[in-house]
Amino acid sequence: QVQLVESGGGSVQPGGSLRLSCAASGFTFSSSAMSWYRQAPGKEREFVAMITSGGRANYADSAKGRFTISRDNAKNTVYFEMNSLKPEDTAVYYCYVHLYISGVGFRTYWGQGTQVTVSS
Repeated sequence: QVQLVESGGGSVQPGGSLRLSCAASGFTFSSSAMSWYRQAPGKEREFVAMITSGGRANYADSAKGRFTISRDNAKNTVYFEMNSLKPEDTAVYYCYVHLYISGVGFRTYWGQGTQVTVSS
């Protein structure tokens, strides 16, 4: 079955950096676009970044210039490098994939999330 397992979250001071990882299994990773979303306390989950199967990246305005999404198809892993972190980046970060399952249709899958806390 499809599994997405995030890691790399933690607590960091403003201006610091973190690198999140999402290990994927159960589907053809190299052919799939992968995304990161986040959900801050009391707020709706929001899109942060996406990388296509070909490696093209798109970012939310809040992420541009500070965050970088990348992928390693040999390891079935998508990464999210976050620099110059701000307190408003505090959230649970989720890995996401939208797949077409033969005989079933389109399905979305989320990881369990990893907490990122930015505080002095």
